[in-house]
Amino acid sequence: MRAVVFDEFGRIPEVREVKDPAPSRAGAVIRVEATGLCRSDWHGWMGHDPGICLPHVPGHELSGVVEAVGSDVVNWRPGDRVTVPFVCACGRCPACVSGSQQVCERQEQPGFTHWGSFAEFVPIHQADVNLVGIPEEMWYVTAAGLGCRFATAFRAVLAQGRTAPGEWVAVHGCGGVGLSAVMIAAAIGARVVAVDVSPQALDLARKFGASAVIDASAIRGEVAEAVRSVTDGGAHVSLDALGSPTTCAASVNSLRRQGRHVQVGLLPNGAGDLPMDLVVSLELEILGSHGMPAHAYPPMMDMIDSRLLRPELLVTGTIGLDQAPAALAAMGTAPGAGVVVIEPQASGRAFRLDQAPVTGTQESDGA
Repeated sequence: MRAVVFDEFGRIPEVREVKDPAPSRAGAVIRVEATGLCRSDWHGWMGHDPGICLPHVPGHELSGVVEAVGSDVVNWRPGDRVTVPFVCACGRCPACVSGSQQVCERQEQPGFTHWGSFAEFVPIHQADVNLVGIPEEMWYVTAAGLGCRFATAFRAVLAQGRTAPGEWVAVHGCGGVGLSAVMIAAAIGARVVAVDVSPQALDLARKFGASAVIDASAIRGEVAEAVRSVTDGGAHVSLDALGSPTTCAASVNSLRRQGRHVQVGLLPNGAGDLPMDLVVSLELEILGSHGMPAHAYPPMMDMIDSRLLRPELLVTGTIGLDQAPAALAAMGTAPGAGVVVIEPQASGRAFRLDQAPVTGTQESDGA
């Protein structure tokens, strides 16, 4: 298969042919029809994730078609249309048994713990636990985001943030996950103030329902004060959807009394100095959000089916595998507005299991 591969952290990847993956006994191989370009992939490429082994294929939010399944898989067959939560759970640990597969004690993540979806095919382990069916009418490009950015935002806004209609929600960072959060919060009747440095991103935030926008580049670091002014005392819920010490601190400082901060963006170098005096004196809640388990998808899928949520509107462009290396590298300096999705374009080549390495482990041949 063709895949985007990097041999050194921070060095531009290349597209080359590598061995096809084989399904583990409880796993599946997915023919990748679409895979999102996410800032988390950039963090992995830069070496911010200590679990990545080289050489490596990035990519973790995907949709496609089940191409092959292992002998122990019960619920899925070749030809099924699916997406996958970026946290793939074991299904057996105490966290999984309690229903919290997004914090599985033995979790795997395509594109991080093993080779990912910037490729024509990707292996997924524990298929019965982790695959999510998608309807025939859903565009694969739309479905790709349901594995990470959109599902992550959905759970961050509703389950972790406990957002209610009429509350103010501040979203710091309007990339893919931030714009998803804007759309979801607005759809349930919350009032949203969106914060970013990009006029294009803020224009999209308005389009997706933001009641107010703040250009962080124009107010010289007084973001929290601006949010408190717009919201008449502070947000009830504030999300750091970017992941930086600056946006994290601004999010916490944006809250009103007993507000809820939800950390969504990764903070590879730590959060810096948080205003813990305010956390204590205002009784703030500091929460994390780490994706959404497969069993929790139905309410989100129902809202998409009713067109109350329109994740397809977040997609601002599609590219092929050959354009993916440069696009991944550019995320460090010019992340752009909206979401770019890669379509691997397998050129109609049939997946042949007899060409795959015979293995049931994710480590073999990087897959």
